[in-house]
Amino acid sequence: MEAVLWQVLAGTRGGPNRARILRAVDEQPRNANRIAEALDLDYKTVRHHLDVLERNDVVRSTEAEYAAVYLPTDRARRHWDTVEEVFSGMSGVDS
Repeated sequence: MEAVLWQVLAGTRGGPNRARILRAVDEQPRNANRIAEALDLDYKTVRHHLDVLERNDVVRSTEAEYAAVYLPTDRARRHWDTVEEVFSGMSGVDS
């Protein structure tokens, strides 16, 4: 999981936005629209990054079809020390 976290959050051009999204849903689980508003990002951009984070088992969504709420997975939480390490090396991601 550590390698996945480094790759998804720091190893690609979209990593900083995915890190910001992960930080946001850690602070307060919320839906894609609320994430977009909070981070001043385009909704479609947020949806793309959420899809990447979900595919890599970093975030999960509630079962609701409409306005699903996102939060970190249990697996990501078990490796949160790595998440914090990644965050600490990035600008624009408050820790």
